[in-house]
Amino acid sequence: MTRTCRIERKTSETQIRVELDLDGQGAADINTGIAFFDHMLTLFCVHGGFDLEVLANGDLDVDYHHTVEDVALVLGEAVSTALDNRFGIRRYGFAVTPMDDALAEVAIDLSNRPFLVYHVPTALESPGRFDPGLAKEFFRAFAVKGGMNLHINVKYGANEHHVLEAVYKSVGRALKQAVLVDADRNGVRSSKGIL
Repeated sequence: MTRTCRIERKTSETQIRVELDLDGQGAADINTGIAFFDHMLTLFCVHGGFDLEVLANGDLDVDYHHTVEDVALVLGEAVSTALDNRFGIRRYGFAVTPMDDALAEVAIDLSNRPFLVYHVPTALESPGRFDPGLAKEFFRAFAVKGGMNLHINVKYGANEHHVLEAVYKSVGRALKQAVLVDADRNGVRSSKGIL
């Protein structure tokens, strides 16, 4: 079974192309024009073990919001499409990841019931020109298009770079658990018989 997907999205604000292999080796080729965001997406795929290519051209002269959100929409759609009917997947995943002074906890349910809980310190300063608030927008759009219930909790952390790094690593690790296929599982992991 191949769990790959290629999706493109073009608007008047952005042009996004995403190629995803859920069963990859953690290979990343990311170019959004936003160096810090590229770094976070690379961490997501390396620690999740996904192969991911992202090419994004956006109206960065306005700000980073459109590009970050649209990449999330396309990446979430790619995850959902690659999972197809979600038969046989574990469905749930979690990870606790430290990064120096920061500790992030993430839980995911690939239930097709999109929801985001996001508890991350709001007093963080921007790492470079990247507004830490954009991470919440990214994960909201990613959860909605990915059909996932996504809980992100940062227990503590003072350095904004470390906080966001712990979050992106944790999301990758938790998603990897959730998309794993149980060989002995026939159908979906739901009492309803459908996700």
